Amino acid sequence: MAETLDIGDPPIRVLIKKSARARRFSLRISNVDGAVSLTMPKRAALRDAVAFAQDHDGWMRKHLGKRPDQIVPTFGGSILLDGVDVPITLGTGRKVQFEAGVLYVPGTGAQVPAKLRAFYKTLARDRLAEASERYAGLVGRRFSRITLRDTRSRWGSCTSDGNLMYSWRLIMAPRAVQDYVAAHEVCHLVEMNHSDAYWRQVAAVFPDYKAQRSWLKRNGQQLHRYQF
Repeated sequence: MAETLDIGDPPIRVLIKKSARARRFSLRISNVDGAVSLTMPKRAALRDAVAFAQDHDGWMRKHLGKRPDQIVPTFGGSILLDGVDVPITLGTGRKVQFEAGVLYVPGTGAQVPAKLRAFYKTLARDRLAEASERYAGLVGRRFSRITLRDTRSRWGSCTSDGNLMYSWRLIMAPRAVQDYVAAHEVCHLVEMNHSDAYWRQVAAVFPDYKAQRSWLKRNGQQLHRYQF
């Protein structure tokens, strides 16, 4: 189990990471989920790590205070879909429906997050599978399979054996962003790197990639605000 520290009052949970390459203490706050981690030299004393974290208590609270609040989807609230904030309303039947710009969710309020998660994952799989097929055709390659995950550090990946992985939270981003990530990963079927040749391949199939890449950098953490 990972070692953690509770610093200050109210406590801030700090994850300890020991590194043989680290030469000094360093703190990092994740832009995605606000997790705080402290990297320390492998042979350093834990008491020194505690002192370092305590000395930076104010810095941690300042930066954590700037993070957007977390959102639990519920009736009367709203959620992003295709880059648009859409209202959540009580629906009928057994399935979530998206009609006329409104998400209709059947069941109780407590069931809303899980039902929306399932709906979003299904929709994301359909969208990203279609986009992957389209861009794979453009680059003249085939992929093996697609998996969806709720990843924190990346929006997609491509393995050397042609497996594609995407974050299902991309369904909350604009359609052009979803297409860009699909194009980005499919192009790794041609170039398994981020060389100039790779980016030329991306530009060939998705000329507007820079704008969509910038959107993710600016707004990506907003997609992780929603707690399912």
